Amino acid sequence: MPSLRIVLGIAFATLVAALVPASAGASDTSAAAKSEVMRRSAEWSAAAQARDVEKVVAFWADDAVVLPPGGPAISGKAAIRDYVVKSFQTPGFGISWKAESAVVSGSGDLAWARESNRVTFTGPDGKPIAVDGKAITVWRKGKDGIWRCVADIWNDDAAPRP
Repeated sequence: MPSLRIVLGIAFATLVAALVPASAGASDTSAAAKSEVMRRSAEWSAAAQARDVEKVVAFWADDAVVLPPGGPAISGKAAIRDYVVKSFQTPGFGISWKAESAVVSGSGDLAWARESNRVTFTGPDGKPIAVDGKAITVWRKGKDGIWRCVADIWNDDAAPRP
């Protein structure tokens, strides 16, 4: 039986492959959608920096999945909310990110963004630790016209630095 990591990897690769060809010859509509995804990502980062749990969680779709490094998949808003609350309770925790680029599907209802991020927390010795990383977020435009994250995966650039 294939591992969850392999299955999720194949599913993610399939989704990205479906989005990439649509980026060639992007229309004005996809340019507007790209700008909107980038704007939503920036607003999401600001909400995380403000440690506003409800605003942060509102950026994920109800059926979203979060794939944190070294941990199990976290599915659904309730489980994601618990993850956010626990993260904010971590001593010295902080997080910020910036969308570097975004690609929108030809249908205009799916997109992915490549982001750089920084997570901070207090190490066992009481000194602050900063971890720079990279992420891919997959966004879906809802029937209400609002873009929400449906998949969120990230990893570290290098070992944490004090």
